[in-house]
Amino acid sequence: MKWRRGRKTPDVIDQRGAGGGGGGRGLPIPTGGMRLPGGLGIVGIIVFLILQFVVGGGGFGPAGFDTDVQAPGQAKGIPADEDPQADLRDFTAYVFTDAQDTWNGTFERQGEPYQNAKLVLYTGGVNSGCGSASSAVGPFYCPADQRVYIDLSFYDQMERELDAPGDFAWAYVIAHEVGHHVQRQIGTSEDVRAEQQSDPDEANELSVKLELQADCYSGVWGNTIFEQGDLEEGDVEEATTASAAVGDDRLQRKSGRIDPDSFTHGTSEQRTRWFLKGYESGEPGVCDTFSADSL
Repeated sequence: MKWRRGRKTPDVIDQRGAGGGGGGRGLPIPTGGMRLPGGLGIVGIIVFLILQFVVGGGGFGPAGFDTDVQAPGQAKGIPADEDPQADLRDFTAYVFTDAQDTWNGTFERQGEPYQNAKLVLYTGGVNSGCGSASSAVGPFYCPADQRVYIDLSFYDQMERELDAPGDFAWAYVIAHEVGHHVQRQIGTSEDVRAEQQSDPDEANELSVKLELQADCYSGVWGNTIFEQGDLEEGDVEEATTASAAVGDDRLQRKSGRIDPDSFTHGTSEQRTRWFLKGYESGEPGVCDTFSADSL
């Protein structure tokens, strides 16, 4: 993906230099079996990806959060000339800002206000409006404080443990989280949470629909990058590889048992199909995953 340095990114809060991951208390995920690079066993990788990867958009924070912990203030980041992740940091900020600009324009054309989310970069652990979490939960959106939280080390985990490398695979993840913010802005996530509470038997299916819609919104943003001429050969394949890699069925297969009733994010086929639906159309209106038989 082509991108330009020097763009202002006022909604990015870099807490990586705050020490202790911005004050967050790490919440270890139980692991077992073969050890993988990065300190998590294969079971731990599967557990946190199934339960935690790109979650929080349905009006509820990642599982395992201590909800009594308050969000911290802004902290100083690592100086650019001392930052080994400087390029990834700048690219992440660029994608986040561009995705928000896209949605600002969409809301404006519809005569609706859009309130920007914030992006918090941290290392190891973080305190959010949804509580404290370790980086093992993966990227997440907290609706309580309207912030996306990302530990940049997840970029390497996507390549090593999910076989989903590439800058546009990473962009798909970021745009998905912004999609959760869009859902909060228009009230979808609150509606879903209310339905889940009133009908717990449908909670998982509603969660799947929420996640697939965020995948579709990610594709809508991807279409704008295509229209700008900023996509490079192989970019779309990187995104679809990533969307397939985090399908519930594929992740559960690694653990040896697939249970469709426990799916909360959608199958690999569903996640890829809805991303492509948004990408090929470029219209948010196609992302109605809540219609009957839409999945």
